[in-house]
Amino acid sequence: MSLEVLERTENLSFELSEDQQMIRDSVRDFAERHIAPDVMDRDHNKSFPHEIVKMLADQGLLGIYHDEKYGGAGFDTVSFCLAIEEIARWDASLALTVASHTSLGSGHIALAGSHEQKQKYLTPLARGEKLGAWCLTEPGSGSDASGMKTTAVKQGDHWIINGSKIFITQGSVGDVYVVLAKTDPTLGTKGISAFIVERTMDGVKPGPPMHKLGMNSSDTTEVVFENVKIPLDNLLGELGKGFIDTMKVLDGGRIGIGALSIGIARGALEESMKYAKERKQFGKSIGDFQAIEHKMVNMAVEIDAARLLVHRAAWRKDRGKSYTKEASMAKLFASELSERAALDAIQIHGGYGYTKEYHVERFLRDSKLMTIGEGTSEIQRLILARILKNEMGYNE
Repeated sequence: MSLEVLERTENLSFELSEDQQMIRDSVRDFAERHIAPDVMDRDHNKSFPHEIVKMLADQGLLGIYHDEKYGGAGFDTVSFCLAIEEIARWDASLALTVASHTSLGSGHIALAGSHEQKQKYLTPLARGEKLGAWCLTEPGSGSDASGMKTTAVKQGDHWIINGSKIFITQGSVGDVYVVLAKTDPTLGTKGISAFIVERTMDGVKPGPPMHKLGMNSSDTTEVVFENVKIPLDNLLGELGKGFIDTMKVLDGGRIGIGALSIGIARGALEESMKYAKERKQFGKSIGDFQAIEHKMVNMAVEIDAARLLVHRAAWRKDRGKSYTKEASMAKLFASELSERAALDAIQIHGGYGYTKEYHVERFLRDSKLMTIGEGTSEIQRLILARILKNEMGYNE
């Protein structure tokens, strides 16, 4: 093996560290004891699990990879992925709350915030004393962020924000928002800036929870900003650099969505194997029929492949390497897998899988968001096509 190859592979390991194993095992135990028992009731009642979120905060999971000096637990992104997977195995809604709070809301402040902003806002967010929300999408702009209408106008010693955001996770239960707004509408994406807004500020108006296909116990609302006055110091990052930072935040967020998708797919597989062992047809367990075996094997292989993609992206992020391509690949493959796995799980369960008496029906409803949120599958393919063409010199 050449020296060059050795240098490229010497840090590659498929074994989890002791800390990573500890995170995985402790969150798995917590999920089985505190998350799994009432997950169906929370889904049916569309109730936000305030008490469980508080328990997760007490264990440091709402700031798991943030800097310890700002209230975080100081673990790595792989540990974050392991935790999200274990939570999503039982409750994707709860995993979405943790992932969006950590990667998007507080994640943007960790990325672009000043020391003072991190002390004031990131510390209580990382400790879980407050919940964060990230406000990018608008009724008329989703994938095309340049089409946003929300504005921030400088007036004296304040910014005045006007506009509305839609599909905001933690929209009504969040305490601190990161809001993307146009500070110079003539510059397109180069005229977008980010701001820290507190929910208690005058003019901030969260809407009621939205009725959704799935993720029922995750809080999703519209948030309207009417002449919201914020201090000049609440500009997050550099003026006009909000879109650039947003792309970086989304790269990290896609790793979390990938881990969440794996949790859903793993739940689909484990529930299917349990059911296939117990369900008898023609005198034997349906899990002994080759058609069922093949479905479960395919699920298992793709889950392992998705986990490797997600952990590779997380590994690169932790080492300060570029990871846009890896995050998009992981998000694309894992999110589409979660749908396939949930559909196969319902097929294995037969008529029972179509009822709300079994988890797999909920897995399918929850999985659909994975291919939409934080960049649709179509957007991931656009990103990857652009990177691939550039790497291959396609446009030269």
